[in-house]
Amino acid sequence: MKKISIAFVLICALISSTAIAQAFKEKYRPQFHFTPKANWMNDPNGMVYHNGTYHLFYQYYPDDKIWGPMHWGHATSKDMIAWKEQPIALYPDSLGYIFSGSAVVDKNNTAGFGKDALVAIFTHHDPVQEKQKTGKHETQSIAYSLDDGKTWTKYKENPVIQNPGITDFRDPKVRWFEPQKKWVLTLATKDRITFYSSPDLKSWTRESEFGANEGGHGGVWECPDLFPIKHEGKDIWVLIVNINPGGPNKGSAGQYFLGDFDGKTFTSNSKETKWLDFGTDNYAAVTFSNTGDRNILMGWMSNWQYANQVPTDPWRSANTIARELALKTVGKETYLTSVPVKELDMLNTTGFSLKNVKVKAQLDLTDKAKNKTGLFRLDFTTKNTADFSIVLANEAGNELIVGYDKAKNQYYIDRSKSGKIDFEKGFGEKHIAPRFATESNIPLTLIADVASVELFADNGLTVMTDIFFPESPMSKLSIKSVSGINVDDLKYTVLKPSME
Repeated sequence: MKKISIAFVLICALISSTAIAQAFKEKYRPQFHFTPKANWMNDPNGMVYHNGTYHLFYQYYPDDKIWGPMHWGHATSKDMIAWKEQPIALYPDSLGYIFSGSAVVDKNNTAGFGKDALVAIFTHHDPVQEKQKTGKHETQSIAYSLDDGKTWTKYKENPVIQNPGITDFRDPKVRWFEPQKKWVLTLATKDRITFYSSPDLKSWTRESEFGANEGGHGGVWECPDLFPIKHEGKDIWVLIVNINPGGPNKGSAGQYFLGDFDGKTFTSNSKETKWLDFGTDNYAAVTFSNTGDRNILMGWMSNWQYANQVPTDPWRSANTIARELALKTVGKETYLTSVPVKELDMLNTTGFSLKNVKVKAQLDLTDKAKNKTGLFRLDFTTKNTADFSIVLANEAGNELIVGYDKAKNQYYIDRSKSGKIDFEKGFGEKHIAPRFATESNIPLTLIADVASVELFADNGLTVMTDIFFPESPMSKLSIKSVSGINVDDLKYTVLKPSME
């Protein structure tokens, strides 16, 4: 028995290591961000927590790795880290392609499909009507599942919201509004947001609209979200609006507004256009439903500027890691913060810590890290005394630089020498982000996967997400500062792949 047990363990270890090795053979395949096994993915859809499982649906085209007739792909996870791809949930039909939307748990059986039914609310996009230029080619429909999301039945009387003649009329995000015992639907309608309400998810009443004269209008408004966060003893409502193009560093991005919502009208108290993420690769970001007091955001880790051209095969696109949202007031302005969910700690393996380290010119951490995969998390705090940069590099001479410019009070990510950049003329650029915090210390978290970095500065006040395509793993790491900085605390953690 003992020999059999040892052999069994060795076989399991071999299978596991072989699976990991195989994954790394697929150049640029993220190791702890969700990607479909093959073909095209964009917006996360229908994200919901139900019976101990997180469900992620997503825009999916199963026949090619460029955008095509949209389906809802499906993946599940117990922790938002290790995802298991499931069969396609929703297919195109006579009403059109299945565009973006959301999902809720109908705890009170308001729709009559069954107590605790999962109900998906999505946009039907009719390509025939689109060609006819009727302006009515996008409508809102629902489907329901009574077996924890395994199978779905489309409502026979779809669509539940007809189009009044708005060319971009899509991406419904639904939540329960307890004070008035009704569902509220937040819809992107060309260059603004329109709110609807319903007692039963079937019959909807138009309530109000927002945004004609607020926020950024460099492109079409898409993928909205609306939810409250408790801050300093009261609820502040957050309205997320993704926009394409018109982001702060070109292409697609997500903006947000803070204010009040009374079940009918959203009133913004924001004095400036605010951005969820100043990198170029966090789009269509929305929150999970049914997560209690936690507001957990996940986005599509790409940009419409180059999404169809990125050099990955046999898949295209990944999602960001899940992020926990909160609010923080700096002076007279309040901002949305986002930090990695605590579940990410399950990927921690080896690492090291340093305290009170002076960095003059360069601190090379490569030998100490002993990390050939380039998967890591770096947490450190430094006094705001001078410029500094964190440099990821490899044997091929590729460099991705993440840094802080003191004179401009800006963070940045420079991917101009990060590897393959020639697939799109605007890809290999330096992206900048303002610093909002006023404290002298800079706390910073950097999370690196095979082909992405996610920067959370000042406890999530400034966030940047960028993808990149190095010729080999970024196994070298150093911190540089010409003038010199003092790093108070530094923690480096090697992250393991998350694979199911």
